Amino acid sequence: MKIKPLGERIVVKPFKQKEKTEGGIYLPETASKDKPQKGKVIAVGPDFKGVKKGDTVIFAKDGGTEVEIDNEEYLVLGVDDVLAIAE
Repeated sequence: MKIKPLGERIVVKPFKQKEKTEGGIYLPETASKDKPQKGKVIAVGPDFKGVKKGDTVIFAKDGGTEVEIDNEEYLVLGVDDVLAIAE
């Protein structure tokens, strides 16, 4: 299924949370994990300026609306939810 955001919105595939620290310690499921705040832009609405498909963006911690499409998690973000483009 394809998704096409309207207006000043984009669809982002958030990066996965780390399950292991850099030192090799596995994090248990019960550990409080923060939501990822970076993701890859999958689709861009016609009025959203400065971001293109394939960019990596940093977004607000609790920003956007979570949607599930074809068993995959995505976020639909408005222009105020996108903080920066990661290069």
